[in-house]
Amino acid sequence: MTMTAPIPISTERAALARRVSGVYLLTPDGDATGIDSMLLRLRSALATHIAVVQYRNKLASTAQRRREARMVQAVAREHGALFVVNDDVDLALELQADGVHLGRDDDAAAAARARLPHALLGVSCYNEINRARRAVAAGADILAFGSVFASATKPAAVRAPLALLRQARSDFPHQRIVAIGGINALNIAMVSAAGAHAAAVIGAVFDTPDAAAAAKCLQEGFNQGLAQHESQRTTV
Repeated sequence: MTMTAPIPISTERAALARRVSGVYLLTPDGDATGIDSMLLRLRSALATHIAVVQYRNKLASTAQRRREARMVQAVAREHGALFVVNDDVDLALELQADGVHLGRDDDAAAAARARLPHALLGVSCYNEINRARRAVAAGADILAFGSVFASATKPAAVRAPLALLRQARSDFPHQRIVAIGGINALNIAMVSAAGAHAAAVIGAVFDTPDAAAAAKCLQEGFNQGLAQHESQRTTV
């Protein structure tokens, strides 16, 4: 099958994409009553220098998403973190978000790129390298693969092996590779050692009594794996 030539990554977007590194924080599902607690944990986690937060709440109404997304964006800005909107191109455009992330059932990546030419575009690729190729051709900057491990958030999700992260890192040198699904302090080093630029987490931070301590531990684990990955690259 002939693939469409990839849309070039602008200098502006490339600079944003390079900031996608380490712990990539996703907000949890929840009703409006839990927003204050979530934001408190978010502030604590971002204080440890997490680079990216993606607003995601599958349970929220449209109005609730708009309110919460603005709050999350404000906290992200306080801490100098990138702010990405999950699923909703309209909301990302309205808030002038740093990026949008799309899954299987979201707006087409090419249409999102056309509407958000200067923002980061992330695409869920699950365990499919060909889906990643199509996403790159449509202008994706970030390719997410998973579930790498068993996930409490999506227990029925397909599994993406660590070898797929290695392949993606090799096949798509201009995109950022993000691992997602079941990642915690015990296994995060495995995904960075395999080549992931970032590791997306929810419960590993938001389900802990101390979000800052959890975020710091995750970042330390990621950096250990990253050092291993860099060592392997220099000796091959």
